Formats: sequence, structure tokens, C-alpha cells
Amino acid sequence: MNGEFSTLLADIKEQILYLQELGAESFNVELSEFDASKFGTQNAAIKNHNKQSAISQEKLERFVPTDFELPKIETAKPKISGSEGISSRRSLLESTKLSRLPSLPKRNSFAAKITDEPASESKMPKTIVTEETPGLFGDVKPTLPEAGETIEDIRLDIGNCTRCPLHEGRTKIVHSTGNLRADLMFVGEAPGADEDAQGVPFVGRSGQLLNKIIESIGLKREDVFVGNINRCRPPGNRAPTLPEAKTCKPFLLREIAVVRPKVIVVLGNTACQNLLETKVGISKLRGEFQDYFGVKVMPTFHPAYLLRDPSKKREVWEDMKKVRDELNKLQG
Repeated sequence: MNGEFSTLLADIKEQILYLQELGAESFNVELSEFDASKFGTQNAAIKNHNKQSAISQEKLERFVPTDFELPKIETAKPKISGSEGISSRRSLLESTKLSRLPSLPKRNSFAAKITDEPASESKMPKTIVTEETPGLFGDVKPTLPEAGETIEDIRLDIGNCTRCPLHEGRTKIVHSTGNLRADLMFVGEAPGADEDAQGVPFVGRSGQLLNKIIESIGLKREDVFVGNINRCRPPGNRAPTLPEAKTCKPFLLREIAVVRPKVIVVLGNTACQNLLETKVGISKLRGEFQDYFGVKVMPTFHPAYLLRDPSKKREVWEDMKKVRDELNKLQG
């Protein structure tokens, strides 16, 4: 019993010290009714427990064990501002060991408010604005880097490429072709047999269908820029592997930075996932513009897929109408 009473008094003392640190000058305690007989003969002397009484410093010292030194409560002193006040508050916090008091849940929030500057009601909080946050609203989106090279520079860099195993079975490297200032660009996955033989992208049956798609929105093949993720034909017209695409794609991205199209149409699942770096399939992404460094990207089905399933042509036509409207808006 004595041990619990001593612990309770020690906790009361720490609470009082905390209130003194906050600037409290006196303490009023309202005691609820209780049955004194339940607390044994030691509490028989407690009287007038229903009355509100002020606990003075002298009375408090009677109940505090002698191994504690309770500081005298003095009259309120003017608040000290500036670094001197901050230092004194921090010293008091450390000396009373309030940081280790589990019974004061609000203590940490109070200590966190101590800053290097005195608080001011009229002073607005500072706003840190970086280059990536130009204002209060919106995020900064990355844009295409400025190209310090030409398409010819990129082709010279590619050279007689042997960077991936696809070079072993190719006939010709199939470079991107078309208008170097095109507003519209088409990106496929890799060359087929006809492209490998001629060294030009989209010249077989898929290429003929692509030409009709381009003409359906009022453009010609020479008005656009056409390329692939990979420049060498994979064996059996399979899709390029991730290492193969990763090796070749940087050259296409450099070409995009040179041409700077307003809209890119990615044809098929492989081209879409590689350019946009996503695992979402073409069926879920098609028909809605995506973003590539500030360039509008429209995913749609590959012409080779349309040759196998002509019923999907209607969906591609809907996608291309959105492309046409976006180009008219950007050019208008």
C-alpha cells in the first residue's frame, strides 16, 4: 500500500511540474464523494472531502515524500521570448525528464512546437516552392528532352548493330522512316519478313492496312513518322524479348526526341507495354490517351491483329477518330 501511494505521489509531482512549466500558478482540485471507511484507519482524518479546496504549496509538501524536492510556486513571470526562452524551456524539459513520462500524452506535441523562432499570430507559415512545384496546384510533368543530335547521328550510332542476338538472323536493319517533323508517329513492335527484306517498316500486308488507317484520318504515309521498338526481325515473327527490347528501344526514344511528335499511336501489346513501361494489356489501355513525357499516346490494335480479326477494325477506327480530333485541337 505504501509503495503504491508513493508511486501515485511521484506521478502527481511530475504532473504538477509539467503544469508549472506551462505557466500554471495555482491548482484547484474537486474531490468526488467516497467512503473513507474503505481506505482503513489511515484515512479516517480526511474531512470535508465534498468541498472544493485550493491545494497550496505548503499542503502539497506534507504529502510528498522527503526524497523529492518540490520547487516553490512563484508568481508568474513574463514570458521570455527568443533563443533565451527556448533554451530555458528545453532545459526545464530535460531537468524534469518529461520526455520519459508516459502519463503525459500531450507532452510530445508541446515539445515539437518549440522552433528556432518565437511564434507569431500574424506571421503566415512559410511556403517552400521548388522547381518541381511551380504553384499551389498540379504536378510538374516531365517533358521530352532537347535533342542535340539528328536522325543521321542516331543511325551512325546504331551502325552495323550486334548489341543483341537478333542481329544473327536479320537481313537488313529496319530504321524508322517518314516525315522528320511529323505531328503523328506510329510505333510497332518489330519488323516482319517483308520489312526485313526491304529494310523499311510496315511494307507487308500489315503496312498496307496501316496506310489505309492513316488515310482514314486525312493524312498520307509521307506525313507521318513510322518505327518499331526493335529494328531486327525476331525468328518466326515472335515478339521481342525484354532484353532485346531494352537494348533497342533507346534509339527509338532518341528519335522521338528529335521528331517531337504531338501524338504517338502505339500498335499492339508489345509496343504499348515497352513504350509506356506498363504491364497493362492493350485491350484495357486502347481508346484512352496515355502520356509519354508530355506527348499524347493512343494505344490501339496492331494491323496484323486486324488481319486475323477484322471485327476489331471498328474499335481502331474509333481510336483514330480521337487521334484526328486531338491533332486538330493541338494544331488549331
